[in-house]
Amino acid sequence: MTSFKALSKNPFKSLLIFSSITIAVMAIFLISSVSQGVIGMYSKMINTDGDIIITQKGIADTFFSNVDINLLDKINEMEHVKSSYAMIVGASPVGHLPIAGIYGVSKNHLHHYTLVEGKYPKEGQVLLGKTISKQLRGRTVKIGNKRFRIAGAYKSDIGFEEGGVVMNISDAGKMFSRSASFILVSSDAPNNTDALVKKIKKLDEEIGVKTTQSFVQEYNQFKIIENSSLVISSLAFIMGLMGIASVMSMIVNSRKEEFGIMRALGKSRMFIIKNLFFETLIMSFSAYLFALGLSFLILELLPHIDSLQGYVNGSLSVSISLYVLLSTVFMALLGSLIPAWIASKTDPILLINQGCS
Repeated sequence: MTSFKALSKNPFKSLLIFSSITIAVMAIFLISSVSQGVIGMYSKMINTDGDIIITQKGIADTFFSNVDINLLDKINEMEHVKSSYAMIVGASPVGHLPIAGIYGVSKNHLHHYTLVEGKYPKEGQVLLGKTISKQLRGRTVKIGNKRFRIAGAYKSDIGFEEGGVVMNISDAGKMFSRSASFILVSSDAPNNTDALVKKIKKLDEEIGVKTTQSFVQEYNQFKIIENSSLVISSLAFIMGLMGIASVMSMIVNSRKEEFGIMRALGKSRMFIIKNLFFETLIMSFSAYLFALGLSFLILELLPHIDSLQGYVNGSLSVSISLYVLLSTVFMALLGSLIPAWIASKTDPILLINQGCS
């Protein structure tokens, strides 16, 4: 109860601490969450319908990969192959939108996209993702240098897909001058996946064959995104934590007169330290919970902002949440208890004089 009274006695200072902690916590939450959301969406897109992925050998990015689509016939004849399909991924201006994802898929994969309206596209036609269909009107749409008829719209749990355009792989092949970006293969016997990978590798020396799980773990673009977000979020968080420690230190120093009066009235050093400990704990934990709630709200709103086309998403992991909580409380306590301990050891008269000066 004493801690709550102390916090309410200086509402402006309490609000300053609360705001500093909230902003610092939200910085690492949002930066880390968005980067993980991007990786998660692309990983889910690859893992959804395939156990094995085939790309061009030595290519670091699927956007530049070119695989012979005719390999599908040979792959489908192999034992333990349940299904396979080819896909071209690219990006292009779509209507008045500066850029959107383009997904050229073989006909047997069109059912993956759940129709909202219309029908699946034939050659010269496209399906619009639910997100961008709201921004594009008319019966046709210009993609790159060619105009396509709009066959319908689809929805997807993956933001990347819902913010893109689906067309037949033959149309995408002409647009991007490639046969297929990658081929995904599903196995009817998970235990034989590794053996199937070896068989597929023998079909062509120019292809790279991996399980989708290992591909996601080794994909260079994911590593770049993770490393970049780690550097940015760490810098933001460190600056925020240093700011928290500085603010706490300044506020504790401004209370020297109060500590001097407490000491003159016979209060022990540990009494001052204990009260300040609980004040800091209450403030930092409350700000953390508030920042966590705001972050969840923002992350929930991001996929529904039409201008972002569904490409920005986020997810908070338990490990990051716990790490941020412990770091926040530690730095807040460090910034408050050290100057409080030094002040509590000083002569009460000097503390009162310093507070009055």
